[in-house]
Amino acid sequence: MLIRYGKKQNGKLIKKAVVYTREEHRINAADVDGDAVFITGRLRANGYESYIVGGAVRDLMLGKKPKDFDIVTGATPVQIKRIFRNSRIIGKRFRLVHVVFGPKIFEVSTFRSLRDGPTSNTYGTIEEDVLRRDFSFNALFYDPGKQVVVDYVNGMSDIKRKRLRPIIASALIFKDDPVRMIRALKYATAGGFTVPWLLRRRIKSEAPLLGRVSPSRLTEELSKIIRSPQAAAIVEDLEKAGLYGYLQKEASALMKDPAFRESYLRSLARSSGGDPAEGWALAALVRDYLERKTAWGDLKNREDYRGVFFEARRFILPMNPPRVELERAVRLVFAEHGINIKKVRLFERDRERPPAAGSSGGVPGRGTRNPVPEGDSRTPRRRRRGVKPGGRSE
Repeated sequence: MLIRYGKKQNGKLIKKAVVYTREEHRINAADVDGDAVFITGRLRANGYESYIVGGAVRDLMLGKKPKDFDIVTGATPVQIKRIFRNSRIIGKRFRLVHVVFGPKIFEVSTFRSLRDGPTSNTYGTIEEDVLRRDFSFNALFYDPGKQVVVDYVNGMSDIKRKRLRPIIASALIFKDDPVRMIRALKYATAGGFTVPWLLRRRIKSEAPLLGRVSPSRLTEELSKIIRSPQAAAIVEDLEKAGLYGYLQKEASALMKDPAFRESYLRSLARSSGGDPAEGWALAALVRDYLERKTAWGDLKNREDYRGVFFEARRFILPMNPPRVELERAVRLVFAEHGINIKKVRLFERDRERPPAAGSSGGVPGRGTRNPVPEGDSRTPRRRRRGVKPGGRSE
């Protein structure tokens, strides 16, 4: 174990962080995406401090293989863009860079300061950036080149103790971003972490803050949850905390019926880990409701099938997934009843579209593609123009 020191204004040395070596953190380097390693190495070769950060490091510490790798650096977006020609600058309030390798997108952000509080969007130092992160186990910085983990907030200790501990003051953490309540319980359930009693009580009392969160952002969070192997356990914990009603209002109300609750959670458990492209996870949200509402023997034509689709779409509000995903899920439920509608076109591509979720019903619109939080600096994965798939930038 190494110590990273800094200096006070009087020149006296002060301990700032603990640096854990490969033998101590035991991260398997083979589980780290090679392109993420390349990005951090390239930034360092150009003189900029750079680390993998956040959930990827947490998962690596828990022995899991992350799917997404976020990177943080001392370089500004313009400087990052100059280094990687396979990149684009995104965001308005706080600009980020997406570095593209074929189908993979890596989000690279600049260290942010605390000048305007924990939601500041001004550039800063790593010491400031770490204090803006939500929980201690998400505030570890991993240098894949040197294979060391830099810990400013005792996050390593919290991971070993399986303890969820906020970095931002508890009076502010959920007011700044209500979605952190959902993530807190998701992280705790999926990783086996303990949520302190006072924090859990605050989550219950501040649950109404989720009412101001945009449907697109709730869709993003719920989509991640239902694709998790622990989907049923996470949903059950969210329901107990009074949060699930803001994600799935009607399902939460129906879960007061023990029979529906048991069936609903069993469906989520069975579908988790299924192929997202085939609608398995999304089908879990509508299956038990459609079982109650649909007279399967009375379905005769395309209009009947469309009616079931619209019923499913209304039920999962405020979630608003892309139409094609929900359509796959509904077809899957039909198939479970021996009704094959694979060849039935529920909608003509350019002529008919279902009403947008949350609309009055009379205005045609598309489902949300790649939902993005309101006020968030991230942007959806749009079609990448002028970027050739594969290959590394020079």
